[in-house]
Amino acid sequence: MNLAIAHSRARTGVRAPAVRVEVHLAGGLPAMSIVGLPEAAVREAKDRVRAAIQCAQFEFPARRITVNLAPADLPKDGGRYDLAIALGILAASGQIPLEGLGEYEFLGELGLTGELRAVDGVLPAALAAADAGRKLVVPADNGAEAALASRVEAMTARTLLEVCAMLSARKALPAAVAVAATRTPGPDLADVRGQSQARRALEIAAAGGHHLLLIGPPGSGKTLLASRLSGLLPEADEDEALEAAAIASVSGRGLDPARWRERPFRSPHHTASAVALVGGGAEPRPGEISLAHQGVLFLDELPEWDRRALEVLREPLESGVVTISRAARSSEFPARFQLVAAMNPCPCGWAGDRSGRCHCGIDAIRRYRARVSGPMLDRIDLHIEVPRLMPTELRADAPPSESSAEVRARVAHARELQRSRAGKVNAQLTQAETSATCRLEDRDYNLLERAVESLQLSARSAHRILRVARTIADLAGSPRIHSAHLTEAIGYRRAERGSAMQAA
Repeated sequence: MNLAIAHSRARTGVRAPAVRVEVHLAGGLPAMSIVGLPEAAVREAKDRVRAAIQCAQFEFPARRITVNLAPADLPKDGGRYDLAIALGILAASGQIPLEGLGEYEFLGELGLTGELRAVDGVLPAALAAADAGRKLVVPADNGAEAALASRVEAMTARTLLEVCAMLSARKALPAAVAVAATRTPGPDLADVRGQSQARRALEIAAAGGHHLLLIGPPGSGKTLLASRLSGLLPEADEDEALEAAAIASVSGRGLDPARWRERPFRSPHHTASAVALVGGGAEPRPGEISLAHQGVLFLDELPEWDRRALEVLREPLESGVVTISRAARSSEFPARFQLVAAMNPCPCGWAGDRSGRCHCGIDAIRRYRARVSGPMLDRIDLHIEVPRLMPTELRADAPPSESSAEVRARVAHARELQRSRAGKVNAQLTQAETSATCRLEDRDYNLLERAVESLQLSARSAHRILRVARTIADLAGSPRIHSAHLTEAIGYRRAERGSAMQAA
């Protein structure tokens, strides 16, 4: 009776719990079984492992083999355990030393020839291995991703034979090397013609982390503006970037190690389901709102979205996290994103346009706008009208607009003020922090109260006005909120109301 133990990591949400791979060899008819809640891909590992061991010129034991993946109540999926299972079998049968296995954790899927293939979720596993004080062995194609976790000693291998040679002290494995981070030039704000009000709202949204709604006719530049927001945001710090990269790593859609510092920009189609937005599935995976963590989520044609899909965004917009609950367990994904939405004012898109071409009836306009619920609109800080451009504004010789780099410099300065004052951007302030940092003069409190009453705003909207006013003051370098800052902030709530009244 022989027993060997290797270590691997599971992928559960963005966490990577440790998995202890125990291999027991006993007498009896040759057979191999895997226990510990393995799903189909894990159960099929026995055939991949057998072929890989034989192709590596080792002997596959003709004994009764039991592989236990502990803890037993944690579901196991994918081919990430293949390498640890193969090493456990070889160590239990005395073909490689048993002593060195305790220092390492192993991730990798085995091909039938013994080659190691890349798996997903390597970055969370590398971060967890660093916390546990163990070295990590990953396939060569995952090396750049594992190296993003700077505190872990990660090594790469191309075949099972290379890993066995390392454990037998015959050959060292190369260290995982990170690729140089690059910033791909994104769309520039200088390409946007006119739309000075919308550009101003975009700058305020970037500076304070506020959500933004663009309302205007077709072709007025709403999508063009929205695509520029991520380029106005300052580069994420290491913790923020690692958190966002870990989500991309476990999503199954791949992580580009060279672009891990870039803030994500997600723009799902309006036919996406609620599960596609928030995440889910039998084995929960992150949705679009989590893939946009620390970045921008753009929802175009907002009234065309299924209302049930939009309503699931209400809680994450407030909390910054989404919890996917299943009967046996739940997974929590971070979802601290900036929402940018765009919509037309009516079914034909031309309500309120100076051309007067809209012939939609009042009832049709109301039904169209009612597709987006009041509670959803209430959670969006800035509502801005994007009118149709005049022909003179589209001329090639029109004066150039400010570039993204110029605006980003002001945004970065405003965010530094917010971080030094409250440790977070203004959009994330709690009610108590809002009261402490967004104080007004008595006359300005009266102005805010009149605006709340005349526009029929909620208490949530009033607090969002204060936070937007604080951001406007930060952009101006003002230590307190003045009347002009508050008036501008109120105007961004009036825009949506005014557009609705114009449309009717």
